[in-house]
Amino acid sequence: MEASIVKYIDIADFVDSVAAALQYVSYTHPPDFVGALQHAHERETSPAAKNALLQLLVNSKMSALARRPVCQDTGVANVYVKMGMDVRFHDPRGGRLPGLDDLVNEAIARAYTDARNPLRATVIADPLGARRNTRNNAPGVVNVQLVEGDRFEVVVAAKGGGGDVKARFKMLTASDSVADWIVSEIPKLGAGWCPPGVLGIGVGGAGPEDTMRMAKESLFSPIDIQTLKQSGPSNEEERLRLELFERINGLNIGAQGLGGCTTVLDVKVHTAPCHAAMQPVAIIPNCAANRFVRFELDGSGPASLPVVPLEVWRDIPDLLSVDEGVKVNLETLTREEVGRWETGELLLLSGKILTGRDAAHKRLEAMLAQGQELPVDLRNRVLFYVGPVDPVGDEVIGPAGPTTSARMDKFLRCTMEQGVLATIGKAERTRAALDTISELGGAYLIAVGGAAYLASKSIVASCVVAFEDLGMEAIYEFDVVDMPVTVAIDARGKTVYRHVPISTAY
Repeated sequence: MEASIVKYIDIADFVDSVAAALQYVSYTHPPDFVGALQHAHERETSPAAKNALLQLLVNSKMSALARRPVCQDTGVANVYVKMGMDVRFHDPRGGRLPGLDDLVNEAIARAYTDARNPLRATVIADPLGARRNTRNNAPGVVNVQLVEGDRFEVVVAAKGGGGDVKARFKMLTASDSVADWIVSEIPKLGAGWCPPGVLGIGVGGAGPEDTMRMAKESLFSPIDIQTLKQSGPSNEEERLRLELFERINGLNIGAQGLGGCTTVLDVKVHTAPCHAAMQPVAIIPNCAANRFVRFELDGSGPASLPVVPLEVWRDIPDLLSVDEGVKVNLETLTREEVGRWETGELLLLSGKILTGRDAAHKRLEAMLAQGQELPVDLRNRVLFYVGPVDPVGDEVIGPAGPTTSARMDKFLRCTMEQGVLATIGKAERTRAALDTISELGGAYLIAVGGAAYLASKSIVASCVVAFEDLGMEAIYEFDVVDMPVTVAIDARGKTVYRHVPISTAY
């Protein structure tokens, strides 16, 4: 019997590689993803969706050149390891070896607190308690599969809340149509996952957790749907991919939910054997950030990550043109002017805006309930739902894109009654929000989700004005110049989201 040869991996090389990968995916789009976005932009006929796609492309180029995050939600770290049975970790410096989770969390903390490109800390430690931020984005998600031989392959991904929060799972019967159920669910996802992106599908598996894992892992492969369309399907998985790609894009949800030709850039399907009485199906989207990278370690040192040539972005503008759009002076904005805005209209905002997310809204509401004076005056203000990344160098602020607005709908009447004229965020809003906006004569504006570095370039000054202890959820005041936004809901309650159902609650 031939003796196996053990491959040793230095734990320092593993930690260095995972940390470098998390930095890399924060600002680097794979060439296939950029190409798919360009293809979608070229064939798009909806002006609003075409503009959103252009912003995503310009943002991708700017982020790659500056090595700054494409999105302010820099995600929860996911690490998938395929480790051969002939692979061993070792530490040439001596000492007891830590657990794999400990090594991954060390890498996460290093990557997310890197002063050269700090990433936003999003993870909270006690979901049923004070929801305290861990401040370094650890812990992450770790999945390990032991395989034959001396292979050591790692996939590192950063999954944002906008994508994973839209995950779906259903236990169908054997006679149900998998495709029909998936297509019926897509409009219900809304636009909070920042389409267009890649849709991951898991079918089968030993249990719900297996199905969900397959759906997520299916996302970590190159976009190749156009090649598959040309060659044709060779198995049931590929037939399902093609059917879903055509049917989902036929829903006309489009980029950012604005209507248009492309809602998904690709559909990936992974399957596994399952119990005869079950037909488990899972859906997980990858948002427009599309952050993942795959590498291998052979024991010779840290991983070499792919170098994406700048030619990938050659035909993409360096900056977004602001020649089009209605100029809005926020310093003189009135309710009457807001009332003249039309759904689908592109605005260019200049002046001062306030920011606020979940935690800040909750505090404001509590203060009003207790009869306390608010720390900021909301009269005639525009409120931006955003949690920015910390700045570096001479930056005014780090990447600052919109968060999902519907989470703030329970607070909308409260803030508008205090004088807020308009809010800025992403995705559709609930029926209660539409009714509040039309009743009080305000407006809802959207910025492009997944284009956070581009959005930050409209901000020329920034300061925290309330709740500094909340970190990225503090209330900031931004000075903006020609910040591009689209009117999503006008003062009459008309919405741009024609292909996304309006829910009664978030």
